[in-house]
Amino acid sequence: MNGYPDKIASEAVLEDILSTPTAESVKMFSGLEGDIMFLGIGGKIGPTLAKMAKRAIDAADVEKRIYGVALFESEEQRKQLEHIGIETFHGDLLDTEFINSLPKVKNVFFLAGMKFGSEDNLSLTWAVNSYMPALVAEYYKDSNIVAFSTGCVYPLVSVASGGSLETDMPEPVGEYAQSCLGRERMFEYGSKQHQTKVCLIRLNYSVELRYGVLVDIALKVKNQMPIDLSMGYFNVIWQGDVNDVVLRSLEICESPAKFLNITGPEILSVREVAVEFGKLFKAEPEFVNEEAKTALLNNSEQAFELFGRPKVSTGQIIKWIADWISEGRELLGKPTHYEVRDGKY
Repeated sequence: MNGYPDKIASEAVLEDILSTPTAESVKMFSGLEGDIMFLGIGGKIGPTLAKMAKRAIDAADVEKRIYGVALFESEEQRKQLEHIGIETFHGDLLDTEFINSLPKVKNVFFLAGMKFGSEDNLSLTWAVNSYMPALVAEYYKDSNIVAFSTGCVYPLVSVASGGSLETDMPEPVGEYAQSCLGRERMFEYGSKQHQTKVCLIRLNYSVELRYGVLVDIALKVKNQMPIDLSMGYFNVIWQGDVNDVVLRSLEICESPAKFLNITGPEILSVREVAVEFGKLFKAEPEFVNEEAKTALLNNSEQAFELFGRPKVSTGQIIKWIADWISEGRELLGKPTHYEVRDGKY
């Protein structure tokens, strides 16, 4: 299994696996011009993504400055990033004065966004997901920009379709997804207006051992809670594989902006995954409702052709998660709400 352990015994080991660069990313950074900025580094993906970049740069034996920007709810997280050599800035990316104080760099990763609680504060959701990208696209118009979007901009599609393609028209359901399409349109506008090279990442769904769709299903099986089958199918991809592809997406930025789906190769069944966790936990899953014929699904064949297939299999992740939860290790406590079908998060 590509040298991966049978189980992951600690957060330190997990963080190491999630941030280990591939030979391909090391090669990319060895020839990359300019420094690197991570905007919104404080979220679930940002820290390990930035650590992977730092490790790749060190392995390539090149000199680059790496910056990280966030509101940093956790001072400990900020200290950890500083400790490994990432220069941090604490501030609000909706504040134009703050944005204008940031260093100009050649390579920008935009990770900021608002999803959960979006229905409770729709104006802030639109500000973070659409207005903020407009500010960033203007300020970093001379940079290469890789920006996180979401597969939620696509409509629910037939399971038999194999998932939405980058060439499919967006049909976002609900204001969260609509505001994410707004994010894409702002980066597209900047890309066309200033010839900024941009890659927009439509991700569905990143998983690791502390959060994600698989953790949500596992906890319901373990705790004997009913599992809603209404959204009966889904895609996932290991966060370490996400990190690798996102970093290497700097190589495919273009103007007009490029779109790239990132997810795993399979369409997974909620029922079948729950049954698998049931075997590992020795528990009988309880189901409610029936699988609809449509689901929120991505097709990531373009990314596989560009960057190769994910290195960590879903079966491996399921076993890791079952061990992790059985041993009572730390979870982020942030449900994904993957079962939502009306777009209200």
